[in-house]
Amino acid sequence: MANTETALKEALTSIEGATGVALVDYTSGMALGTMGGSKAFDLNVAAAGNTDVIRAKMRTMEMLGLKSEIEDILITLSDQYHLIRLLQGRGGNGLFLYLVLDSTRANLAMARHQLKRIEEDLEV
Repeated sequence: MANTETALKEALTSIEGATGVALVDYTSGMALGTMGGSKAFDLNVAAAGNTDVIRAKMRTMEMLGLKSEIEDILITLSDQYHLIRLLQGRGGNGLFLYLVLDSTRANLAMARHQLKRIEEDLEV
């Protein structure tokens, strides 16, 4: 079992192309922990903004009567991937991992696989 700091550090160092990572509470929009990012890319601002993405998708699923659970959401920019992975089980309800990747260096399939593994080991 990994604590928040260990999980964030592992994501940033072991996922090829990762430039920032955060653990976020989407009920409040607050980042519980961040690593990476830059002055030009504030992970706290991005974390708060991505809570709106999750809430909008959940409302849409509810209106459509979909009973599935969201595993992850991918936002593709011209030079970055933003991967939002909702935590499942073990007290992770209402939390998500937010990963920013440099699209020129990242392997998206491997990043998704590694982020899922990190989520499984995370003790919140």
